[in-house]
Parts: sequence; structure tokens; C-alpha cells
Amino acid sequence: MIVTTTPSVEGRAITDYHGIVVGEAILGANVFRDVFAGITDIIGGRSGAYEESLGEARATALQEMEDRARDMGGNAVVGVDLDYEVINNMLMVSASGTAVTLG
Repeated sequence: MIVTTTPSVEGRAITDYHGIVVGEAILGANVFRDVFAGITDIIGGRSGAYEESLGEARATALQEMEDRARDMGGNAVVGVDLDYEVINNMLMVSASGTAVTLG
């Protein structure tokens, strides 16, 4: 399935619009990762644990969005937007776009 942030796919015509699709993922923060991330923040550098969690949440949200688009009869999602929020020590990633059929 083609998933793009652009409103169209170059060289392909959109033959049908199926509607807005959304996928969400909420991951709880692990206390041990929080401690190690804090140490990393103090001494500098990147927090691999948080980067890994963020990647997992993003992949889950995108996969859920693709599944919903497929269920609606689409073979692509255009205009994709990713949003990130932290809610009560939990990470939420939301992916939304428009399910379409490309010719």
C-alpha cells in the first residue's frame, strides 16, 4: 500500500475516495527506561529507549491506519499527518489521512 504525506501520487490517478482513516498507538513509559533516559539527558546524547518506543508507536499507528484504509477498499493513503502527544507519562502517536483507490 502506498502511504504518502502528499495529496496525490505522481503518475497515478485517484479513481475513488473512501474517506478519512486514523490509526492510534499509546505506549506506556517503562520506569527503567525513564531512569536510563534521565541519565542520558544529564550526560548528553540520545535516548535509544525512547527512540525505540517512538518508532514502535509510529509503526503501529501507521499499520492500523493502513488496515482501516484496506478495509474501506483503498489501495493507498494520501495526505498523511503524524501527531505526537505525551499524556500522563504515556506516548500517543496518531496517524491520519485519506483512503483512496489509485488507478
